[in-house]
Amino acid sequence: MNVNRPEDFDVVVLGAGAAGLMCAMTAGARGRRVLLLDHADEVGKKILISGGGRCNFTNLHATSDNFVSGNPHFCKSALARYSQYDFIALIDRHRIPWHEKTLGQLFCDGSARSVVQMLLDECAASKVDIRTSHRIADVSKSDRFRVATDSVEFEADAVVLATGGLSIPRMGATGLAHDVARRFGLTTSDIRPGLVPLTFDGETLDMLRPLSGVSLECTVGTDQISFREALLFTHRGLSGPAVLQISTFWRDRQEIFLNLMPDTDANALLLDGKRASPRSETRTILSNVLPARFAAAISEAHLPARPIGEISDRELSRLGQILNGWTLVPAGTEGYAKAEVTLGGIDTNNLSSRSMEAKEVPGLYAIGEAVDVTGWLGGYNFQWAWSSGYAAGQAV
Repeated sequence: MNVNRPEDFDVVVLGAGAAGLMCAMTAGARGRRVLLLDHADEVGKKILISGGGRCNFTNLHATSDNFVSGNPHFCKSALARYSQYDFIALIDRHRIPWHEKTLGQLFCDGSARSVVQMLLDECAASKVDIRTSHRIADVSKSDRFRVATDSVEFEADAVVLATGGLSIPRMGATGLAHDVARRFGLTTSDIRPGLVPLTFDGETLDMLRPLSGVSLECTVGTDQISFREALLFTHRGLSGPAVLQISTFWRDRQEIFLNLMPDTDANALLLDGKRASPRSETRTILSNVLPARFAAAISEAHLPARPIGEISDRELSRLGQILNGWTLVPAGTEGYAKAEVTLGGIDTNNLSSRSMEAKEVPGLYAIGEAVDVTGWLGGYNFQWAWSSGYAAGQAV
């Protein structure tokens, strides 16, 4: 036997995350000889840390409207062919208990490890060859694809790029999928951190930093879209689900708008409080509907230190307008280190929406986070991984 001869497969899937595992098990179930490679020492690392260790594996409300892309129609085909209900059926078949949280988000009752084990069991049943700790050195093509790692070479009729994006580099994230795509002539769209905390500077940060750890429900928006979820103050700015959601749509130096009392007319609350309790402090009135630390800080920043009865209606109305429509300009984001996803990626114009195959490079596929399709927070990005992985797995 020639030890230098590449090992032969029908399909090599690069990246053993959510999309890669789904693609490999789907292709293997069709009788394809599948190799699944990952440079990490175990598969599904981002699955394991997701959802606080319980894996927010999909969302009941997933539709194409919950995704951002240069081509908003691109994801429709894959989502229709493998929906959230298909993945729920797979979870149920493996008897993994789950529950719904807010806004259609589905989580495991127990550990996210059960989802990884389910995918491994499916891969084993499909005779997928899984190899970890294999760093990809090169991907090339003559008649067939050749994948060189730091220890061995492989040949295959098809290669699937499933190595994700740049988010959470401590988990081993790299730009490999984008680099390989460009090498084969595919283009990439603007790539930046997504679902990421926003940072501030100057006087705004001076006000926000002492509130670190305070959380409240609010509506956060741009002039395009808004989200009503929890907001969290941090030592660098703002985080929490509402801010992570809006970060997907925020652009550098763009204003964001915060309604900190979405169920309350703040102006009316303050004026009513002035009439009912003129000797009370404004912070006391506001602390009935807002966290006490925030009520104190916002009052101190915008009103004189006097009982509410001694403050003019105009001053109170000005604070009310801020509470129902606070305008802030973030300085930036916390970057890929804190980003849950990578926005942008391999341009969908390069790919078939049905099969995820590169139109100009037969046998080359791209799926999951590597592609310019990004879901909202709440299980949508996992659903894209399952759907795009299944689409490619049915085609390779």
